[in-house]
Amino acid sequence: MEPIQIKEMLDEKGFIDMPISNEADIVNQIEKLKKEKNAIILGHFYISPELQDISDFLGDSLALARKAQETEADIIVFLGVHFMGETAKILNPNKKVIIPDLNAGCSLAESAPKEAFAAFKAKYPDHQVISYINCTADIKTLTDVVVTSSNARQIVDSFPQDTKLIFAPDKNLGNYMNSVTGRDMVLWDGACMVHEKYSLEKIIKMMDDHKDAKFIAHPECEQPVLLVADFVGSTTALLNYVKSSEVSKFIIATESGILHQMSKECPDKILIPAPSIDSTCGCNDCTFMKLNTLPKLYNALKFEQPEIILSEETIEQSKSPILRMLELSK
Repeated sequence: MEPIQIKEMLDEKGFIDMPISNEADIVNQIEKLKKEKNAIILGHFYISPELQDISDFLGDSLALARKAQETEADIIVFLGVHFMGETAKILNPNKKVIIPDLNAGCSLAESAPKEAFAAFKAKYPDHQVISYINCTADIKTLTDVVVTSSNARQIVDSFPQDTKLIFAPDKNLGNYMNSVTGRDMVLWDGACMVHEKYSLEKIIKMMDDHKDAKFIAHPECEQPVLLVADFVGSTTALLNYVKSSEVSKFIIATESGILHQMSKECPDKILIPAPSIDSTCGCNDCTFMKLNTLPKLYNALKFEQPEIILSEETIEQSKSPILRMLELSK
Protein backbone atom coordinates (compact mmCIF):
# COMPACT_ATOMS: atom_id res chain seq x y z
CA MET A 1 0.00 0.00 0.00
CA GLU A 2 1.23 3.46 -0.84
CA PRO A 3 2.18 5.52 2.24
CA ILE A 4 0.13 8.50 1.02
CA GLN A 5 -3.60 7.83 1.08
CA ILE A 6 -5.97 9.92 -1.05
CA LYS A 7 -8.97 10.66 1.17
CA GLU A 8 -11.15 12.22 -1.51
CA MET A 9 -11.23 12.93 -5.21
CA LEU A 10 -10.06 16.23 -6.65
CA ASP A 11 -12.51 19.06 -6.06
CA GLU A 12 -13.94 21.31 -8.76
CA LYS A 13 -10.82 23.51 -8.70
CA GLY A 14 -8.60 20.55 -9.40
CA PHE A 15 -6.75 20.08 -6.13
CA ILE A 16 -6.93 18.88 -2.55
CA ASP A 17 -4.59 18.94 0.42
CA MET A 18 -3.61 15.49 1.67
CA PRO A 19 -2.65 14.70 5.25
CA ILE A 20 0.90 13.35 5.27
CA SER A 21 2.75 11.81 8.15
CA ASN A 22 6.17 11.46 6.55
CA GLU A 23 7.66 13.99 4.13
CA ALA A 24 10.22 11.44 2.91
CA ASP A 25 7.41 9.10 1.84
CA ILE A 26 5.70 11.69 -0.32
CA VAL A 27 9.02 12.76 -1.86
CA ASN A 28 9.73 9.12 -2.76
CA GLN A 29 6.28 8.75 -4.30
CA ILE A 30 6.75 11.94 -6.32
CA GLU A 31 10.10 10.69 -7.63
CA LYS A 32 8.51 7.35 -8.55
CA LEU A 33 5.61 8.98 -10.41
CA LYS A 34 7.95 11.34 -12.21
CA LYS A 35 9.96 8.46 -13.65
CA GLU A 36 6.87 6.44 -14.57
CA LYS A 37 5.32 9.34 -16.45
CA ASN A 38 8.51 10.88 -17.94
CA ALA A 39 7.73 14.14 -16.18
CA ILE A 40 9.96 17.08 -15.36
CA ILE A 41 9.42 19.39 -12.39
CA LEU A 42 10.25 23.04 -13.06
CA GLY A 43 10.43 25.28 -10.00
CA HIS A 44 10.69 29.03 -9.47
CA PHE A 45 12.95 30.54 -6.82
CA TYR A 46 9.92 31.82 -4.90
CA ILE A 47 8.39 28.44 -3.99
CA SER A 48 8.96 26.91 -0.56
CA PRO A 49 12.34 25.28 0.25
CA GLU A 50 11.14 21.65 0.15
CA LEU A 51 9.73 22.21 -3.34
CA GLN A 52 12.87 23.97 -4.51
CA ASP A 53 14.86 20.94 -3.39
CA ILE A 54 12.65 18.46 -5.28
CA SER A 55 12.61 20.44 -8.53
CA ASP A 56 14.53 19.01 -11.48
CA PHE A 57 15.32 22.53 -12.59
CA LEU A 58 15.14 25.70 -10.53
CA GLY A 59 15.37 29.15 -12.01
CA ASP A 60 13.90 32.56 -12.74
CA SER A 61 11.33 33.24 -15.46
CA LEU A 62 13.88 33.46 -18.31
CA ALA A 63 15.72 30.27 -17.36
CA LEU A 64 12.43 28.42 -16.86
CA ALA A 65 11.14 29.54 -20.27
CA ARG A 66 14.32 28.26 -21.89
CA LYS A 67 14.11 24.95 -20.04
CA ALA A 68 10.44 24.53 -20.97
CA GLN A 69 11.35 25.10 -24.62
CA GLU A 70 14.04 22.42 -24.69
CA THR A 71 12.65 19.68 -22.45
CA GLU A 72 11.98 16.21 -23.87
CA ALA A 73 9.65 15.25 -21.01
CA ASP A 74 6.10 14.19 -21.81
CA ILE A 75 4.67 16.04 -18.81
CA ILE A 76 5.78 19.40 -17.43
CA VAL A 77 4.89 20.07 -13.81
CA PHE A 78 5.29 23.78 -13.10
CA LEU A 79 5.85 24.84 -9.50
CA GLY A 80 5.12 28.51 -9.76
CA VAL A 81 2.07 30.52 -10.74
CA HIS A 82 -0.49 30.24 -13.52
CA PHE A 83 1.16 32.48 -16.13
CA MET A 84 4.33 30.40 -15.87
CA GLY A 85 2.38 27.25 -16.67
CA GLU A 86 0.79 29.07 -19.60
CA THR A 87 4.22 30.02 -20.94
CA ALA A 88 5.33 26.39 -20.75
CA LYS A 89 2.18 25.29 -22.60
CA ILE A 90 2.64 27.94 -25.30
CA LEU A 91 6.16 26.65 -25.93
CA ASN A 92 5.03 23.00 -25.75
CA PRO A 93 1.50 22.80 -27.21
CA ASN A 94 1.72 19.02 -27.67
CA LYS A 95 2.86 18.30 -24.11
CA LYS A 96 0.75 18.08 -20.99
CA VAL A 97 1.47 20.98 -18.63
CA ILE A 98 0.13 20.78 -15.09
CA ILE A 99 0.34 22.99 -12.03
CA PRO A 100 -0.47 21.88 -8.48
CA ASP A 101 -3.03 24.61 -7.80
CA LEU A 102 -5.10 26.57 -10.32
CA ASN A 103 -5.58 29.25 -7.66
CA ALA A 104 -1.88 30.09 -7.87
CA GLY A 105 -2.36 33.29 -9.82
CA CYS A 106 -0.36 36.51 -9.87
CA SER A 107 -1.43 39.97 -8.71
CA LEU A 108 0.68 41.56 -11.44
CA ALA A 109 -0.75 39.41 -14.23
CA GLU A 110 -4.27 39.98 -12.94
CA SER A 111 -3.74 43.76 -12.97
CA ALA A 112 -3.99 43.72 -16.79
CA PRO A 113 -7.34 42.33 -18.03
CA LYS A 114 -7.32 41.65 -21.77
CA GLU A 115 -10.21 43.93 -22.72
CA ALA A 116 -8.91 46.87 -20.71
CA PHE A 117 -5.40 46.45 -22.05
CA ALA A 118 -6.65 46.16 -25.63
CA ALA A 119 -8.48 49.48 -25.20
CA PHE A 120 -5.34 51.02 -23.70
CA LYS A 121 -3.22 49.76 -26.58
CA ALA A 122 -5.69 51.18 -29.12
CA LYS A 123 -4.94 54.68 -27.80
CA TYR A 124 -1.36 54.31 -29.06
CA PRO A 125 -1.67 52.75 -32.55
CA ASP A 126 1.89 53.73 -33.52
CA HIS A 127 3.46 52.04 -30.46
CA GLN A 128 4.95 48.57 -30.18
CA VAL A 129 4.18 46.56 -27.05
CA ILE A 130 6.77 45.11 -24.71
CA SER A 131 5.17 42.89 -22.07
CA TYR A 132 6.79 41.54 -18.95
CA ILE A 133 6.48 37.76 -18.89
CA ASN A 134 4.42 38.15 -15.69
CA CYS A 135 1.22 38.56 -17.70
CA THR A 136 -1.52 36.28 -18.97
CA ALA A 137 -1.44 34.47 -22.30
CA ASP A 138 -4.20 36.85 -23.41
CA ILE A 139 -1.93 39.86 -22.91
CA LYS A 140 0.89 38.07 -24.73
CA THR A 141 -1.39 37.81 -27.78
CA LEU A 142 -1.41 41.64 -27.86
CA THR A 143 2.37 41.88 -27.47
CA ASP A 144 5.25 42.38 -29.90
CA VAL A 145 7.95 40.99 -27.62
CA VAL A 146 8.01 39.54 -24.10
CA VAL A 147 10.76 40.33 -21.58
CA THR A 148 11.83 39.13 -18.16
CA SER A 149 13.58 41.18 -15.50
CA SER A 150 16.80 39.42 -16.58
CA ASN A 151 16.68 40.59 -20.19
CA ALA A 152 14.40 43.66 -20.15
CA ARG A 153 17.28 46.13 -20.55
CA GLN A 154 18.79 44.12 -23.41
CA ILE A 155 15.51 43.88 -25.29
CA VAL A 156 14.43 47.48 -24.72
CA ASP A 157 17.83 48.58 -26.03
CA SER A 158 17.31 46.45 -29.15
CA PHE A 159 14.65 48.90 -30.36
CA PRO A 160 15.82 52.07 -32.14
CA GLN A 161 15.74 55.04 -29.78
CA ASP A 162 12.92 56.71 -31.71
CA THR A 163 10.63 53.66 -31.55
CA LYS A 164 7.47 54.37 -29.58
CA LEU A 165 6.89 51.72 -26.95
CA ILE A 166 4.29 50.56 -24.47
CA PHE A 167 5.58 48.61 -21.46
CA ALA A 168 3.15 46.38 -19.55
CA PRO A 169 2.00 45.34 -17.06
CA ASP A 170 4.55 46.33 -14.37
CA LYS A 171 4.82 50.10 -13.99
CA ASN A 172 7.74 49.76 -11.56
CA LEU A 173 9.90 47.66 -13.87
CA GLY A 174 8.85 49.88 -16.78
CA ASN A 175 9.75 53.02 -14.85
CA TYR A 176 13.11 51.51 -13.94
CA MET A 177 13.75 50.64 -17.59
CA ASN A 178 12.89 54.20 -18.58
CA SER A 179 15.38 55.53 -16.02
CA VAL A 180 18.28 53.34 -17.14
CA THR A 181 17.65 53.53 -20.90
CA GLY A 182 16.57 57.15 -21.25
CA ARG A 183 13.30 56.03 -22.85
CA ASP A 184 9.86 57.44 -22.36
CA MET A 185 7.83 54.25 -22.68
CA VAL A 186 4.11 54.46 -22.00
CA LEU A 187 3.42 52.38 -18.89
CA TRP A 188 0.43 50.26 -17.96
CA ASP A 189 -0.50 50.84 -14.31
CA GLY A 190 0.14 47.39 -12.83
CA ALA A 191 2.33 46.14 -9.99
CA CYS A 192 3.33 43.11 -7.91
CA MET A 193 1.75 43.17 -4.47
CA VAL A 194 4.86 41.57 -2.92
CA HIS A 195 7.33 44.12 -4.25
CA GLU A 196 5.11 47.10 -3.39
CA LYS A 197 4.97 46.18 0.30
CA TYR A 198 8.46 47.35 1.22
CA SER A 199 8.79 50.23 3.66
CA LEU A 200 11.39 52.76 2.56
CA GLU A 201 11.51 54.24 6.06
CA LYS A 202 12.17 50.85 7.67
CA ILE A 203 14.73 49.94 4.99
CA ILE A 204 16.70 53.14 5.59
CA LYS A 205 16.62 52.46 9.34
CA MET A 206 17.83 48.90 8.73
CA MET A 207 20.62 50.12 6.46
CA ASP A 208 21.69 52.52 9.21
CA ASP A 209 21.66 49.67 11.76
CA HIS A 210 23.70 47.44 9.41
CA LYS A 211 26.19 49.80 7.81
CA ASP A 212 28.33 46.84 6.72
CA ALA A 213 25.49 45.39 4.62
CA LYS A 214 24.65 45.89 0.96
CA PHE A 215 21.01 46.59 0.13
CA ILE A 216 19.90 44.79 -3.04
CA ALA A 217 16.48 44.96 -4.68
CA HIS A 218 14.37 43.53 -7.49
CA PRO A 219 13.30 46.09 -10.16
CA GLU A 220 9.63 45.33 -9.44
CA CYS A 221 10.08 47.40 -6.26
CA GLU A 222 8.89 51.00 -6.23
CA GLN A 223 11.27 53.72 -7.42
CA PRO A 224 12.09 55.22 -3.97
CA VAL A 225 13.25 51.78 -2.80
CA LEU A 226 15.36 51.26 -5.92
CA LEU A 227 17.00 54.67 -5.53
CA VAL A 228 18.60 53.68 -2.21
CA ALA A 229 19.67 50.21 -3.38
CA ASP A 230 23.33 49.31 -3.83
CA PHE A 231 22.33 46.88 -6.58
CA VAL A 232 19.16 46.34 -8.61
CA GLY A 233 18.66 43.12 -10.54
CA SER A 234 16.52 40.14 -11.45
CA THR A 235 16.16 37.20 -9.09
CA THR A 236 19.09 35.41 -10.68
CA ALA A 237 21.15 38.61 -10.76
CA LEU A 238 20.54 39.11 -7.04
CA LEU A 239 21.62 35.53 -6.34
CA ASN A 240 24.77 35.94 -8.42
CA TYR A 241 25.57 39.27 -6.76
CA VAL A 242 25.47 37.69 -3.32
CA LYS A 243 27.60 34.77 -4.53
CA SER A 244 30.28 36.94 -6.14
CA SER A 245 30.43 39.79 -3.65
CA GLU A 246 33.16 40.03 -1.05
CA VAL A 247 30.63 41.56 1.32
CA SER A 248 29.26 39.14 3.92
CA LYS A 249 25.93 40.80 4.82
CA PHE A 250 22.96 41.70 2.62
CA ILE A 251 19.53 43.28 3.02
CA ILE A 252 17.34 41.77 0.31
CA ALA A 253 14.16 43.23 -1.19
CA THR A 254 12.45 40.47 -3.12
CA GLU A 255 10.24 37.47 -2.38
CA SER A 256 11.69 35.57 0.56
CA GLY A 257 11.87 32.24 -1.28
CA ILE A 258 15.18 33.25 -2.88
CA LEU A 259 16.83 33.24 0.56
CA HIS A 260 16.81 29.43 0.53
CA GLN A 261 19.07 29.21 -2.51
CA MET A 262 21.22 32.10 -1.31
CA SER A 263 21.71 30.31 2.01
CA LYS A 264 22.58 27.03 0.29
CA GLU A 265 25.11 28.62 -2.03
CA CYS A 266 26.47 31.16 0.45
CA PRO A 267 26.18 29.50 3.88
CA ASP A 268 28.64 31.89 5.51
CA LYS A 269 26.83 35.07 4.48
CA ILE A 270 24.21 36.91 6.52
CA LEU A 271 20.93 37.44 4.65
CA ILE A 272 18.36 39.88 6.02
CA PRO A 273 14.89 40.19 4.43
CA ALA A 274 13.99 43.82 3.78
CA PRO A 275 11.17 45.04 6.06
CA SER A 276 7.67 45.49 4.70
CA ILE A 277 5.06 48.10 5.52
CA ASP A 278 2.64 45.77 7.29
CA SER A 279 4.92 43.28 8.99
CA THR A 280 7.60 43.24 11.65
CA CYS A 281 9.16 40.00 10.38
CA GLY A 282 10.28 41.45 7.06
CA CYS A 283 9.13 38.34 5.23
CA ASN A 284 7.47 39.33 1.97
CA ASP A 285 5.96 36.08 0.78
CA CYS A 286 3.95 35.62 -2.40
CA THR A 287 0.82 33.87 -1.14
CA PHE A 288 0.17 32.54 -4.65
CA MET A 289 3.60 30.88 -4.88
CA LYS A 290 3.11 29.36 -1.46
CA LEU A 291 -0.10 27.63 -2.61
CA ASN A 292 2.24 25.03 -4.13
CA THR A 293 2.75 22.21 -1.61
CA LEU A 294 4.16 18.69 -1.60
CA PRO A 295 0.69 17.06 -1.30
CA LYS A 296 -0.63 19.12 -4.21
CA LEU A 297 2.45 18.23 -6.27
CA TYR A 298 1.80 14.55 -5.57
CA ASN A 299 -1.84 14.94 -6.60
CA ALA A 300 -0.86 16.77 -9.76
CA LEU A 301 1.44 13.96 -10.84
CA LYS A 302 -0.92 11.21 -9.74
CA PHE A 303 -3.99 12.57 -11.54
CA GLU A 304 -2.15 14.63 -14.20
CA GLN A 305 -4.23 17.66 -13.33
CA PRO A 306 -4.96 20.54 -13.00
CA GLU A 307 -3.88 20.87 -16.61
CA ILE A 308 -3.16 24.14 -18.39
CA ILE A 309 -5.51 24.35 -21.37
CA LEU A 310 -5.16 27.09 -24.02
CA SER A 311 -6.86 27.43 -27.36
CA GLU A 312 -4.84 26.88 -30.53
CA GLU A 313 -5.48 30.51 -31.46
CA THR A 314 -4.12 31.82 -28.15
CA ILE A 315 -1.05 29.59 -28.40
CA GLU A 316 -0.37 30.69 -31.97
CA GLN A 317 -0.75 34.40 -31.21
CA SER A 318 1.23 34.38 -27.96
CA LYS A 319 4.10 32.15 -29.07
CA SER A 320 5.77 34.64 -31.44
CA PRO A 321 6.60 37.33 -28.82
CA ILE A 322 8.03 34.67 -26.48
CA LEU A 323 10.20 33.15 -29.21
CA ARG A 324 11.33 36.65 -30.16
CA MET A 325 12.41 37.20 -26.55
CA LEU A 326 14.34 33.93 -26.46
CA GLU A 327 16.08 34.79 -29.72
CA LEU A 328 17.00 38.33 -28.68
CA SER A 329 18.34 37.22 -25.30
CA LYS A 330 20.66 34.48 -26.56
